[in-house]
This record gives sequence, structure tokens and C-alpha cells, in this order.
Amino acid sequence: MCLPGEWLSSVTPDASPNFTESFLTPLAEQLRPVQLCDFLGQRHLLDVGGALAPEVQEPFSMLLFGPPGTGKTTLGRLLARKWLATFQAVSAVESGVKELRQAGEAGRARRPAATLLFVDEIHRFSRNQQDVLLPYLEDGSLFLVGATTENPGFTLTSALLSRIRVLLLTPLSVGDLLTLLNRAEAHFESNSHRSVQWDTGVRDFALVSADGDARKLLNNFEGAISVAQPGLSDLRIDRTLWEQVMGKRVPHFDRGGDIYYDTLSAFHKSLRGSSPDATLYWFIRFTESGGDPRVLARRMVRAASEDIGNADPAALGFALHASEAFERLGEPEGLLALAQAAIYLAATEKSNAVYHAFSQAQKQVRDMESWPVPLHLRNAPTPFARSMGHGRGYRYSHDEPMAYSPGQTYFPEGIPAMSFYEPTLRGYERRLHERLKRLRELDKEYDKEGNIKSVTE
Repeated sequence: MCLPGEWLSSVTPDASPNFTESFLTPLAEQLRPVQLCDFLGQRHLLDVGGALAPEVQEPFSMLLFGPPGTGKTTLGRLLARKWLATFQAVSAVESGVKELRQAGEAGRARRPAATLLFVDEIHRFSRNQQDVLLPYLEDGSLFLVGATTENPGFTLTSALLSRIRVLLLTPLSVGDLLTLLNRAEAHFESNSHRSVQWDTGVRDFALVSADGDARKLLNNFEGAISVAQPGLSDLRIDRTLWEQVMGKRVPHFDRGGDIYYDTLSAFHKSLRGSSPDATLYWFIRFTESGGDPRVLARRMVRAASEDIGNADPAALGFALHASEAFERLGEPEGLLALAQAAIYLAATEKSNAVYHAFSQAQKQVRDMESWPVPLHLRNAPTPFARSMGHGRGYRYSHDEPMAYSPGQTYFPEGIPAMSFYEPTLRGYERRLHERLKRLRELDKEYDKEGNIKSVTE
């Protein structure tokens, strides 16, 4: 059972009128809870029925997968306390095979007492380093709690994943962050004998700007109170001061990481789903986070063929022109051209008929033998080629009505004609649908020489 004030860590600095001088330990560390019931967020794991619910009394190996500032390290410490296990922490950035073996052997010597090994940034371990952990996990010498912000399916070996449970941590809600900020203010006021006054709306902005990251919120708060009118009984925090301390707000982002590709995916799917507003939102999220706008330009060129196709043939040129405009102008001026194209592509008619046709044709060609080119379709640039029958029987379409040679075949001889492209009734593709339907009807009426078939045929 948690007692009032238990969420405070064991760090208890002397009261002082100057808060920052007396706190050499970061505020995030001072406020680290010492009871699971005071841990903020992750209720899907900690409440009844969750993987880490109160009724779960036996330790197990796990991977805590989630964005920064969601409490992975704190949770590891609290679980060790709950399970009466020795807590040992290593960082994948600083530790290697030697340190892991030492931890494993120390855990083996403590048995039957449990040892919980917390590995931060575990995705940085090589395959060999991950394999070192396996025998210690197998015999119970170590219970692993790995922490990562990267997709474990891409970064951890199958052997290690088969021995641990992957638990997803989510960003803290605004409500959780509010509780944390209240704790931070109470902690500050009790130790400095000064209160914090917020200008209207600034406190709400502080919570939202933290993006679910508890550490970011506490670091910004600590920075704000260190420069907010020192010497006064009340400290005033206004919007300008908070923004100065916070710096440029950059959403969670890691080039090459999950959030990077998830943002790209959201952009493309919003465009495909004909939502120009959401498309623009993810466009800004990507570029404001430091993503290369050229990546968005390439996505738009792809989408112009994959998701729009011949429903709006102008879309491909629009995307290419926007990409060229960005190359000429650079940032920030060129971003507007890309945004213009993104909005247009999102708003215009959609068809994946070209993409579907390409995929089907590609599969068929790869699965079939390479049939020879029919003689009437072969190139005949020389008398020798013509003597071999190249081009014989070919009908030049422009010499016939509708610039079409009904009945003439274009697939290899010996295989039936195949149908890949089926235009939709959206946008310009409706015209293509009607034209191709008429041409196919003509093919049924004529033979390959261009003669009308008899009724008996």
C-alpha cells in the first residue's frame, strides 16, 4: 500500500531558498516513484488482468518497448523491488560481452534469489551480445528487462524474442502528466518555500508540448524555475519563458526508426484516403521533425501512379513538377510546392487499376516461360529480317478506323490473351473504360487478318 509522499525518491535535499543550487540530482530522478501504485501511465499493464498486474508475483523476462519518457527504467526498478530481486542495470551503448557474462555469473551465484538485469537501449546489442544472455535466461540466473524505442522485430534475434515477453508502453496522457507536474510543483514548493504561478494557458501548453514524455516535462519545468525571476516569493512562468526553455518543439522522431516510417505511412494513407487536411498534417509533422522533404516527394510520385493512376493522369506530372520546384528552391520556399502537390493528390480522383494491372502482369511473367515474340510483332529493319518473316502480317493501326486493328493479337502465340488492366469509372479512367470496352467488342467481330468473322464462327 502506498503512503502519502511515497512517490518521492529517497533523495531528500536540505531546504534552501535557491531550489536549483540544492538539487544536484535531476528532478526526474528525484521524483522517481518507489511504489508501483504511484507509477504513472501504462494502466493496461499494471491494472488487474494486465501483464504486470498486482497478482503477478513471479518474475519473468520482458522487453519494454515504447517511446522515450514513458517510464521504462522506473518500471524496471519497481518490478525488482516488487519481486525482491537484485536490480542490476547496464547500457547497451557502454556494455559488451564481458559485462554481460559478469552479470550472468553474478546472477547465477545468487540463486535461488532472483536477479533482474535491466538493459537500456537493448536494440543496440549485436547478435553475438544478445546470444550471450540466452543461457542465463534459460536457467533462471537472470530475468531480463530490456528497454527499447525500436521495433524489436527488426532489432532483436528470434532466439532472444522467444524467451521474453514484449510489453508495449504508450506515451503518458495529459492527465498523467498533470499529476506529475503537480508532484513537481509540490516538491519544489516544500523545499524552496516559494510557489509557482503560471500565466493563463501556459500550464496547459506545457503539458501538451511534452508529447507524453515525462522526462521532457520535468526537464523543462526544472529549467523554467531556474530562470523565472529568482529571489521573489512566487515564480512566474509565462509562455515566452517556457518556449525559451523548451526550445524548438520537435515531435518524437528517429530517422530510420519506427516513428519515422509510421509518420510516412500516415502521410501516404491519408493521401490515398482523399483527406487533404490529414495529408497536410502529417506532411508538417514529418518536415518539422527533421525529415527530408525529398522523401515525401518520392512518396507522392509513387502515389500518383499507385493510388491515382489514370483516374487523373495529370497527377504524376504535378508530383514531378513539385519535386523539381523543391530542388530549385530548397527550404523553406520549396516546401510550399510540395504541400500544394500533396493537397492536390489527396483531393483528386483515385484508382489503383494501374498498380493492380502491373502487379498481376509482373506475377504472370515471372511464373511463365519466356514465350517467343510472334513474327508479326518482330522488328524488321533489314531485308534478312524480313526474309525470316519478321513483321509479316502486321497491320499498322493508324491505317485503320479508330486507329485500331481489330482482331490483331499482341500476346505470344500459343497462350490465350490475358486481362490485367481494368479501368475504373472514376475520373479520366471512365473514358478509358468506355474506349477499351468498345475495342474489345470489335475484337470479337474480326479475325486477326481484319476480316469480319462469319456467323458460324
